[in-house]
Amino acid sequence: MVSIRPTDLATALRSDDPPRLLDVRQPEEYSIVALPEAKLIPLSDLPERLSEVGDWKDKEVVVYCHHGIRSAHAINWLSQQGFAKLVNLTGGIDLWAVEVEPEMARY
Repeated sequence: MVSIRPTDLATALRSDDPPRLLDVRQPEEYSIVALPEAKLIPLSDLPERLSEVGDWKDKEVVVYCHHGIRSAHAINWLSQQGFAKLVNLTGGIDLWAVEVEPEMARY
């Protein structure tokens, strides 16, 4: 599985063609803190909501959760659905807060 460190993702998000962001946490977690432009689809909802990201199949998609476990499960499932460029955010949004945005809320 391909992964990316938060600092490298921060750089990639400033590029001309930034990756798509898929947040697979729960809505209550998302309401505490989220990355800008992230699409929230909780891991348990992915099968019935797959069409919402269907046009991302050939795009780079960084999947994240709180620490990286649920996003790894999402990546395994999405790869079976034909997604080709999936990347796991190492340490999830928690490590993002530590390395990139220390003022960001943590839980």
